[in-house]
Amino acid sequence: QVQLVESGGGLVQPGGSLRLSCAASGSIFTVESMGWYRQAPGKGRELVATITTGGSTNYADSVKGRFAVSRDNAKNTVTLQMNSLKPEDTAVYYCNARLSLQETSWFVSNYWGQGTQVTVSS
Repeated sequence: QVQLVESGGGLVQPGGSLRLSCAASGSIFTVESMGWYRQAPGKGRELVATITTGGSTNYADSVKGRFAVSRDNAKNTVTLQMNSLKPEDTAVYYCNARLSLQETSWFVSNYWGQGTQVTVSS
């Protein structure tokens, strides 16, 4: 069993900053990558940023230069630093982990957190 717990969401004015954190716990064998996705009202879930165990990152074009994703591999945590926030960043942000369990170390699957609300409004 794996649990992903997000924290750090909230209400912020345009131009402000927030930092989201996510911790994965459970019988984890290996983690390929962790990251963040978001879903705005009436829209599908989209990639925000991901990072592999080796440190390779991938960002949505809309957040490049404003957001930064980092990871502590030893603690299975991922952090998203969000700066210069815009109203269009408003969404529920979901933590994602692509990992395998100890019991089935050869099988890699996606796991999701419950989501944390980020609202950017003046």
